[in-house]
Amino acid sequence: MADQLNADTVTKPGRKAITPNLDAFRCDATQFDQAYTVAPHCCPSRVAFFSSLYPSQSGVWNNVEVDNALSRGLYDGVTLLPEKLKEAGYTTAFSGKWHVSAYEGPTDRGFDYNLHEYISNYGRFKPENRPRMNDWKQVYAVRDTIKLDDTKEFGEIVRKGYPKYYHFGIDNDPFGDTKTVKEACTFLDGLPQDNPFFMYVGTTGPHDPYAPPQAYLDMYKDVTITLPDNFSDSMMDKPALYRRTREQFTLTEAEHIEGIRRYLAFASFEDALFGELVRKLKEKGLYEDSIIMFLSDHGDYVAAHGLWAKGLPCFREAYQIPLLMKIPGVRGGGRIDSLVSITDVAPTILDIVGLEPFAQGGDSLLPLLENKEVPWRTELFSQTNGNEVYGIQRSIWNTSWKYVLNTFDYDELYDLQNDPDELHNLAKQPEMQPIIKEMCKKLWAFAKEHDDNCTCPYIMVGLAPYGPGILLE
Repeated sequence: MADQLNADTVTKPGRKAITPNLDAFRCDATQFDQAYTVAPHCCPSRVAFFSSLYPSQSGVWNNVEVDNALSRGLYDGVTLLPEKLKEAGYTTAFSGKWHVSAYEGPTDRGFDYNLHEYISNYGRFKPENRPRMNDWKQVYAVRDTIKLDDTKEFGEIVRKGYPKYYHFGIDNDPFGDTKTVKEACTFLDGLPQDNPFFMYVGTTGPHDPYAPPQAYLDMYKDVTITLPDNFSDSMMDKPALYRRTREQFTLTEAEHIEGIRRYLAFASFEDALFGELVRKLKEKGLYEDSIIMFLSDHGDYVAAHGLWAKGLPCFREAYQIPLLMKIPGVRGGGRIDSLVSITDVAPTILDIVGLEPFAQGGDSLLPLLENKEVPWRTELFSQTNGNEVYGIQRSIWNTSWKYVLNTFDYDELYDLQNDPDELHNLAKQPEMQPIIKEMCKKLWAFAKEHDDNCTCPYIMVGLAPYGPGILLE
């Protein structure tokens, strides 16, 4: 699992990174062209992967370790995939980024081994019913890097009173990802061949700041980089928060282009690390019989609409994820266009290995992988209450329409057939009300089925154009 990997950069011609290892793996795997996460953030996305649950069901809404976190851990009774596999006799190993709970680490939740402790040492907080004030301490700890003037370097974003923020750079081992993969390979060296195992490798790239090693940046020195087609979206018909977010990226066009170059190079670096894992599996004779999956927790705007990273702007680039699966006995090289969710991955694994599914959650993708004619969902949904800066947002989309309910501003409606770049918000057009009404009805039905308690009817907060009572029609 990469972190913040834009799906287009590993699948879409014209926006694609140089990824020889994934390209080769694709011949043995099935690619899901319409895979999405549940929230534009690391923690709820990773919990959705491990638990098959949406934030409303798992209790994890945003970064569990920041001072103003909405929640710091899982609801009581939530079971994670490694717990079920360990109980079934699998050796379970974890290396890399956790971001599931501030109170529990990987070895508290079903993993026998935590291979890269420096990165995955989450779970170190003690429950305290008092405010956390670490950010204030950090301000004074980094006082030499606080910006109080307008001077900036190429690739630096200036925010007065905040530490220096470099949008991109160069790093020989960004986020320690090399060690994360090295530890995983070492684990495989000591694993008996007949031992059933589950290993999760979570790298942190290509998360911002975009700082790949120089060797991978050199791969793009003669590549012409272009801005995305929706880069110049004025967003005047969209929530003001979207425009305010974009204003944080005080970058010139040249800096945006260089940012894309570094991002693509970072994706190539992650591809190389994945290649190391594949080579080790082949060396150990484990490749053919192993289920191997490559995905990301969420995406990155990569300059779409002039934005970077991920957040409340509910655009496809932040939600769509790459998802490739190699399943023994399933012919590789296929592509599936069905709408699939990150919540479907764990049920798929349990289905393949013959274990009982979760009591609630996503659906197994095995029937799709086996080309069986089965009823399948026609919509996907997202849930977020904000990335540290709170803002309740819910969305629903299918192959034709996307509706976004924003409680912090006006709503959005996009015609995905005629406007795939989500440039024209149609929510205020009177003739679109029947579509919005139908989408709201489905949104509330999903909320009821998934324990979403964002239903307070008080006049100051009941802001949806149609409330949950529309289900009584």
